[in-house]
Amino acid sequence: MNILILGSGGREHALAWAVKQNPKCDRLIVAPGNAGIAQLAEVAAFDILDSAAVVGFCEENAIDFVIVGPEAPLAAGVADATRAAGIVTFGPSAAAARLEASKGFTKEICDACGAPTAGYARFSAAAAAKAHVRTQGAPIVVKADGLAAGKGVIVAMTEAEALAAIDDMFGGEFGAAGAEVVIEEFMTGEEASFFVLTDGAHALPIGTAQDHKRVGEGDTGPNTGGMGAYSPAPVLTDAIQQQALDEIVLPTIREMARRGTPYQGVLYAGLMIEDGRARLVEYNARFGDPETQVLMMRLGAQALDLMLACAEERLAGARVNWADDHALTVVMAAKGYPGAYEKGSVIHGLRRLPEDSRHMCFHAGTAEKDGAIIANGGRVLNITARGDTLADARNRAYAMIDHLRWPEGFCRSDIGWRAL
Repeated sequence: MNILILGSGGREHALAWAVKQNPKCDRLIVAPGNAGIAQLAEVAAFDILDSAAVVGFCEENAIDFVIVGPEAPLAAGVADATRAAGIVTFGPSAAAARLEASKGFTKEICDACGAPTAGYARFSAAAAAKAHVRTQGAPIVVKADGLAAGKGVIVAMTEAEALAAIDDMFGGEFGAAGAEVVIEEFMTGEEASFFVLTDGAHALPIGTAQDHKRVGEGDTGPNTGGMGAYSPAPVLTDAIQQQALDEIVLPTIREMARRGTPYQGVLYAGLMIEDGRARLVEYNARFGDPETQVLMMRLGAQALDLMLACAEERLAGARVNWADDHALTVVMAAKGYPGAYEKGSVIHGLRRLPEDSRHMCFHAGTAEKDGAIIANGGRVLNITARGDTLADARNRAYAMIDHLRWPEGFCRSDIGWRAL
């Protein structure tokens, strides 16, 4: 079959790597892709937020299956358009993707179905939001309601930080995403990610992971899009996964169906675990990044079969074939990230890295220039390894990093420290 993946990051490189291993894949195209993706698949340049352009490309290239990687095309209704054109599509409708595109909407769903989550209040004006913060005190969490590329959440440890975050959001720091603000109770515990495929009626858990959001060693410094991840997440025991499925995920799926907007795709639940129970932090309507890199490393070729079963509404009979293994990814980022950083530096040593079922370098922000691979973003590479234990996977990943020469980049040296 001919398959199109939309996106350009490490998540899409990992998805492409897994899909390419499946014999069902005859032709694989990624749009717009990156320098690493171009080494294993065709890449195409068109606006992936333009539904008409996506559908036109699919028709011109006889695409059988579309996998939507990032959240922005989902919120823009690209999956609606491809489905309407008769193309099998993995990814929720724009109406269902509101579970990520609007934090306030997610809270409404949690209220309606009784899913445990943090206490909250919604505001459309700064004065009322600030009055709420002064009443509640700190620590407290301030969130831009809309999509803010993973950066619209401020965990304010002081009242002053919360008030400044409110000013930033209503002042346009996050564009239209900050037109409304959700202020939440600060939850304590350990955070982890739970990934479930759903065809609108059935749910199939496909893995757990934990990522490292903070830029610095020991989880210090500003939040980022993620500096590394590992799978499985030890804190998400079988019992807690079942509780999360029964009390959070399945009630959400039923409520979305009841509203006439069934959710089809991957539902990525960010959970806070405390005293053996999970509460919902947030939903994402797509695979996480860098969590996808470790999930795909463990799932391999079966990932395509599972996504197809999900898109074709035959998830009831699907099963995940898990190996008893672990995977870990280390993000290499451009110096200065998550603040200002420079593009264009050359990355040396990539050809020396092993690429097999246990070792893979997934490209995120890269481009090719004059035959060299250059940095073209903040998060640039995902050095990923699989092992019999988490320590084994970690050692393999950092051994790969030792082969690289990229003085303009950096990584954390302690990915996996909580579990290890």
